[in-house]
Amino acid sequence: MNIRAVLFDLDGTLVDSAQDFIAILQQMRHERGMPAIDESCIRRQASAGAVAMVSTALELTANDAEFSACKDDFLQRYQDNCTRYTRPFAGLPELLRHLDQQLIPWGVATNKPVQFAELIVQQLGLLERMAVLVCPEHVNQAKPAPDMLLLACQKLGIEPSQVIYLGDDQRDIQAAKAANMPSIAVGYGYHKHTDNPQSWGADHFIAQSEQLLTELKPLLFTNERVVNV
Repeated sequence: MNIRAVLFDLDGTLVDSAQDFIAILQQMRHERGMPAIDESCIRRQASAGAVAMVSTALELTANDAEFSACKDDFLQRYQDNCTRYTRPFAGLPELLRHLDQQLIPWGVATNKPVQFAELIVQQLGLLERMAVLVCPEHVNQAKPAPDMLLLACQKLGIEPSQVIYLGDDQRDIQAAKAANMPSIAVGYGYHKHTDNPQSWGADHFIAQSEQLLTELKPLLFTNERVVNV
């Protein structure tokens, strides 16, 4: 491959944000007189968004009268505490440092609302380093539609075939395919028991975040290759 830019999904791919979700929802359960829930139940729903996490953690359905208020409460608490525990996955700081050193632009395309995504990458010191951040508010359709990835490529000025997208959800891989963009399904993200990332049809599968740099290096159009041409 001749990859000139790298795009990441945010939650479950670039950053491990689940512990912030878990801490907030466990506190909400405590305030409601409910015992602590197995953390893995929330972690598995993290990529599905606030509705899924609140439904699971508080044992409510979207049709329950109190659901909307509980979701709003959760989102407000999350905005106030969205990087208390959230950090890049192991191996990601080294990968991002390599991309920066090789002058390979990278960015994020996420279904997470911009008010949270921008705040998180800013507080983690990533916003000023990334070349592009695309959220649902920037396009007509979120993933699995290709709109976000195509907009990111437009902003980068690079053809989709020369950009690779990493994601932990099947929608990420579907969006990449629809954009004619190479993709990597990661095995370390927030998966349900029924998920099988290796069956999603991605161009590559990488099981552990610590393997990303080693596995990506041969795919990248690096400055060393430019010198040797």
